[in-house]
Amino acid sequence: MRPIRAHIRASVITPTVIATALAAGLLLYPTDDQEGTTIKVGTTEPPTSLDPAGGYDSGSTTLYSNVFQTLLTLEPGVAEPVPDAAESCSFTDSGLRTYRCRLRDDITFSSGRRMTAKDVRFSFERVKKIDSDVGPSSLLDTIESMDARARTVTFRLTAPDVTFPFKLTTGAGSIVDSTTYPADSLRSDGRIDGTGPYGVVSYAKGEKISLSPNPRYKGAAENTGRPIELHFYDTPDSLARAWISHRIDVALRQLPPEMLADLNPSDPGLRVTEAQSAETRNLYLNNRRGKPFHDRRARQAAAWLIDRDRISYDVYDGTVDPLYSLIPTSITGHHTTSFFDNYPHKDAEKARRLLVEAGEEIPLSFTYGYAAGRGSAHEEAAEVKKQLEADGLFKVTLRGYEWDEFQKSWAEGELDAYAVGWVADYPDPDTFGGPLVGTDGTMATGYGSKAADRLITSSQRFADRSDAEADLEALQRIVARDVPVVPLWQAKDFVVSGEDVGGGQYAVDGTGLLRLWRLTWI
Repeated sequence: MRPIRAHIRASVITPTVIATALAAGLLLYPTDDQEGTTIKVGTTEPPTSLDPAGGYDSGSTTLYSNVFQTLLTLEPGVAEPVPDAAESCSFTDSGLRTYRCRLRDDITFSSGRRMTAKDVRFSFERVKKIDSDVGPSSLLDTIESMDARARTVTFRLTAPDVTFPFKLTTGAGSIVDSTTYPADSLRSDGRIDGTGPYGVVSYAKGEKISLSPNPRYKGAAENTGRPIELHFYDTPDSLARAWISHRIDVALRQLPPEMLADLNPSDPGLRVTEAQSAETRNLYLNNRRGKPFHDRRARQAAAWLIDRDRISYDVYDGTVDPLYSLIPTSITGHHTTSFFDNYPHKDAEKARRLLVEAGEEIPLSFTYGYAAGRGSAHEEAAEVKKQLEADGLFKVTLRGYEWDEFQKSWAEGELDAYAVGWVADYPDPDTFGGPLVGTDGTMATGYGSKAADRLITSSQRFADRSDAEADLEALQRIVARDVPVVPLWQAKDFVVSGEDVGGGQYAVDGTGLLRLWRLTWI
């Protein structure tokens, strides 16, 4: 099991802080001469690992996308991956099982050594070999073998997979120097040797990371941007205070909901970028035998009681949107409303009937786990508890965990139910299929459906993604019927800066990438 690129949305900030923010006008005051100076960015998402084989959370992948290169990358407004470290890439067979990339010949590591196809093969092999519990190796499961010759790398896949080019754009595809990274273990010296737009100048765990433009960079980005200091904050409240006191120039991921709701994009002294996001949050139900939600009818009963609108507005101040299916609306053409179709409104009588048919004791007791101290996790859990207990059908015990313990607990099947955020690896519905509801998927719910697995595999063979629509609609119907997860909401991406910082609209675009090199002084 491999934990996801997960993060929890913002917490409830105190009225005092909101009042201070509004009084301050949420403005930053530029210095007399900003040309070439460092842009200070604040976030609540620090990396959990400096090694791309060891991190799969959004904070880690943000770092990787700025300091490492991948064969292909995603550009704002472009639907398909474009070459980055590669000169070109394509499938060489009609069966979509052989994929070949030709490398650029002008990419060098910090040592001055030129990148080769063997470095690329080494990078993929070590991710698969290390197979970290919190790493991205699951994205490379379809790789059967690789061949590296001069500037050419050939991937042979176990099954047709049209989404493979997208997987090459993720942190799992980060290319490392084979002479400085160990082949079978994570790097432990605290250093990073990448070829991306930035190099790491210094790193203080949990506090900040300083990035400097990489003068050797050659790739998809037109320029390597300004020097960046990425500052990490424990809570949205502390990020808000840093913003209000002008200690940072840009705030993202994630200011508190009330502050986001009160932002005025028309304010001439403020720049606000709001992008539709491919981040979702689901309530996962443990399907294993002996657990309270082993019987499908118990899971369906819970689905009849969830009020997403109340979660969205009472907990998050409308800064998230209710979600009624596995695939969010931002994945154009593939989202359905399967949970709304099956459970259009709260119905306690239908929920009671299902529990009685399943022979469950009423109230059905279970433990709800969440990541303590991370955003609104506790407030959200309390709201879900209130909704499920309102009619006496469930008895919910809330239990908060530190993040590392939380991941381990759900991975080992200890939790009855748990809510986790998921940031899409790439803008394709496939990233919401196998990892979330496939047998032995990332979320480790114990759910297994041969029908769902067939639809996931079948959907991967269509080069024209509109041809996969029938499979993906059927998959979402199965998920709404079996309820291994209950979709709760989908997010929006916000970048907030003063009028003197531009590029926020290109730094985020809902793909999950954060392009720090697009930020600039105006």
